Amino acid sequence: MTLGQLNEAIQAAMGWCGYHLHAFDVDGRQYGDPRAVDDVANDARLTVGGLLTSGVTRFGYTYDFGDDWEHAILIEARPPSAEGRAYPACVAGKRACPPDDCGGIWGYQDLLTARGPTHPRYDEWTDLGGDEDFDPDAFSVEAADARVAAHFRRS
Repeated sequence: MTLGQLNEAIQAAMGWCGYHLHAFDVDGRQYGDPRAVDDVANDARLTVGGLLTSGVTRFGYTYDFGDDWEHAILIEARPPSAEGRAYPACVAGKRACPPDDCGGIWGYQDLLTARGPTHPRYDEWTDLGGDEDFDPDAFSVEAADARVAAHFRRS
C-alpha cells in the first residue's frame, strides 16, 4: 500500500470526504499529492512496506490544512494475512470521528455542545451531518470497515 492509498483508507475509515489537502511527515520529509501541494514528495511512490524496510514505524499525517487534523501513525506489527480477509481493513478504533469541515479541534469541541435544537449553532451542526443523537464516544469497527471496503470496492 502506498502512502497515497493509506490516505484514502484513513479518509474512508474516518468517514471524511477526502477533498482537503493532506501530507505525511516521514522523518521530516513531506509526502503528499505534488499536483495539489507544493514541496512534497509523491505519496504514490512510497509504500508502507518500504517504510518498514527502512526502519520507520512512526510518522505523522495531517488532513485539512485549515482544520489541521494531525495524526500520529504507528505501525505496530504486520499480522499474518488471514485467509478470506480482504485488505485494507479497519480492525480497531476508539471514539466517533469529528465531522469533515467542522473547524478543527476548537470547532469540534464547540459543536459537541450544539446538540440540542435550542442551541444557537444547532442548524450549523446538523448541516455538517451531525444530529442530537451523536455520541462522540461511539465507534463501530464494522461501519468503519464497511466504508473502507466500499471505497476500495472489496466485499
